[in-house]
Amino acid sequence: MRSTVGGLLLLLVSMTAQAAYPVRPIRMIVPQAVGASTDNVARIVATELAREIGQQVVVDNRPGGALLLGMELTAKAPADGYTIGYAPIGSLAIAPHLVAKVPIDVLRDLAPVAQTITGHMMLMAGQKTPFKTIREVVDYAKQNPGKLFNASSSNGSPGHIGFELFKTMAGVQITHVPYKGGAAAITDLVGGQVQLMMEGLNSASAHVKSGRVRGLAVTGSKRSAIFPEIPTLAEAGISGYEATTWHGVVVPAGTPRAIVSFLNAKIVAAVASPAGTERILALGSEPLTGTPEAFWKLVRSDSAKWADVIKKANAKID
Repeated sequence: MRSTVGGLLLLLVSMTAQAAYPVRPIRMIVPQAVGASTDNVARIVATELAREIGQQVVVDNRPGGALLLGMELTAKAPADGYTIGYAPIGSLAIAPHLVAKVPIDVLRDLAPVAQTITGHMMLMAGQKTPFKTIREVVDYAKQNPGKLFNASSSNGSPGHIGFELFKTMAGVQITHVPYKGGAAAITDLVGGQVQLMMEGLNSASAHVKSGRVRGLAVTGSKRSAIFPEIPTLAEAGISGYEATTWHGVVVPAGTPRAIVSFLNAKIVAAVASPAGTERILALGSEPLTGTPEAFWKLVRSDSAKWADVIKKANAKID
């Protein structure tokens, strides 16, 4: 009898605590540095989520480990809803296939909450090059194998792996040059030290709009709303090419379903809010949310896709 009553009391306390959630600030771990493209969107989501839940959402930047340090810290946090991770595509679907020693199994040790955005990357050429179309790039690369250089913001970044897919599908040899950050890579693209680069619109759009670099194609299945005049890679002749980017929110595996459902509803509302939508669109991304299950289906699908590309490219991070 005492055991039964004790169990009921513990259940009641647990349900009461969950019903009151959240009663203190939530930590949002972002696996990139302050000012990075992921961080810029994460801070918008954090601000709007705080309005929805009536508690602070404190951004905690934890770069390192090819985006996996932040995910490891999230996975190992208490599964109580007070630590959430802001996860770009690189952290869930790309880095686990590049790193020799992966600290966690992202699909087992993390649980999905909601996707927040989707976006394009832009394949850009420096203004010092003659290239105005993808066909011109492909033709030159085939006639001059290995003589063109493509920059990326880092080894294993979506821009790096997306460009590897482009090279495979186009049948060209272009030399990859990884940088420590997108700003340095774009600076050299402008300066002519490298000729090509693929980068997310969050980082690329301002440089394309200013004319510092030339946008040749976007990587999604449809044209970008902010660059409707620029074709997709598929339209530009790389039939079947598609490489979208995305972000989402994750929590430690084992987080109570009631908390996950609560966070999902509030994140969907935060992203759909007028301020959230306007600020996300201004960065070059598109708001896109859904159920936890839909987000995890996307993660599994893209993980399989990029694992194959990485294997064929023999790409790795030591």
